[in-house]
Amino acid sequence: MNIPRILLLVLALTFATPLAAQSWPSRPVTIVVPYLPGSGPDVIARFLADQLHERTGQPFIVVNRAGASSMVGTQAVARAAPDGYTILLQTVLAAMNVHMFKQLGYDQVKDFAPVTTLATAAFILLVNPEVVPVASVAELTQFIRTRPGKITYGGGTTVQVASVLYFSLTGLRQEQSTFIPYKGGPAAVNDLRGGQIHFTFVDATLGIQQARGGKLRALAITSAKRTAAARDIPSMAEAGVQNYDLVGWYALFLPGSAPKDIAQKLAELCNASMGTEKGREFLKTLAMDPYPSSPENFAQFLNREIVKWGRLIKEAGIAPQ
Repeated sequence: MNIPRILLLVLALTFATPLAAQSWPSRPVTIVVPYLPGSGPDVIARFLADQLHERTGQPFIVVNRAGASSMVGTQAVARAAPDGYTILLQTVLAAMNVHMFKQLGYDQVKDFAPVTTLATAAFILLVNPEVVPVASVAELTQFIRTRPGKITYGGGTTVQVASVLYFSLTGLRQEQSTFIPYKGGPAAVNDLRGGQIHFTFVDATLGIQQARGGKLRALAITSAKRTAAARDIPSMAEAGVQNYDLVGWYALFLPGSAPKDIAQKLAELCNASMGTEKGREFLKTLAMDPYPSSPENFAQFLNREIVKWGRLIKEAGIAPQ
């Protein structure tokens, strides 16, 4: 029996996507991390790569492409073949960079297919008690208020936004303190330890580690609730800064036109991996909470995050570069 070629083409198109998901992955998959080795995103990517390898039998290879506020690696994935074999592990910077730069080299919404969120992570407000002798956020607020023009704080964009939100909710005037930009949390922490700046916000993993070391003091965590990894550190709201709730997140993207069923399958694999007892314990050691999602729900969440961070960045007076 001869089947017309046009019918064969229709059948091929009809079943192409389901078959793609059924056979995916059939070869090694690359996870691009647009951050340095040893960073929080890199640590998560390597744990996830091991779990996905166990579940699929195929290697998941982590490749670090750091630079330009994560834009170097992000651009590389935007230009990659949309076949499901190149994945981007990105953070909340995906939503922030939209408002931070005039030219990204990609469109965060059009050039990427959201897969799933993996985890959320709050930030820790740190001081050096030898330089800033306070034991609470209320005492820090008073310390800043009585020293106009003499207070410095530093870090990346997230730190600047977190600080301005703190100022606005406590009635402090932003212009009375000086922000010093740093390339990353460790650099800001080094200067905090050395007394060059008065306070900073860092990711909870680094912040809790530094507080446990004894040299620096953790005053609060920026999430609405305390984290299981450090129940002795109050939330900003508990510390008296009402309505303060600021968390970052980690998530996966595929190139924009990647098959939807591959995105769905990858999301299910990731949610299963991070939802195991091993996955939950891993996140707990990093002071993170699991945050499973789906491609559809993540797309909606991303749109809300882009709007939210746009408002916060504008309120912080940060102009796009």
